[in-house]
Amino acid sequence: MNATSAAVAAAAVFVWLGMVLAISFLEAPLKFRAPGVSVRLGLGIGRLVFRALNRAEAVLAVVVVVAVAAGGPPMAVLVLTVFAVALLAVQIAAVRPVLNRRSDRVLAGEDVPRSRAHLAYVACESVKLVTLVALGTATLAA
Repeated sequence: MNATSAAVAAAAVFVWLGMVLAISFLEAPLKFRAPGVSVRLGLGIGRLVFRALNRAEAVLAVVVVVAVAAGGPPMAVLVLTVFAVALLAVQIAAVRPVLNRRSDRVLAGEDVPRSRAHLAYVACESVKLVTLVALGTATLAA
């Protein structure tokens, strides 16, 4: 992989990784512990924050894909890139819509049970986190 493409891809991957860590694993769980933050308020904030996170992730994913495609990547980098982008696509296209429908109901005042979709989102985030660490490392080594 050429040095410029590797540097751009690695930078985008590690920014992406930092955003996932900061939002999904720090901000999201902590906001519900803040004094005065109800479930409804936390869900409203969370929807805005995760919509913005997913948009930023999509932009960073495009940067990574373009840099990797331009750089003549080794197979490991190519596979990890495809996997990271696929995980993001699953979250955005399949899991978030289910979570949004549930949060719509909560915000409308309904008392709804916990959703397994939330666990699916957390699982995707966890796998994506490991994938991004591996991708960033593989890109730097390429």
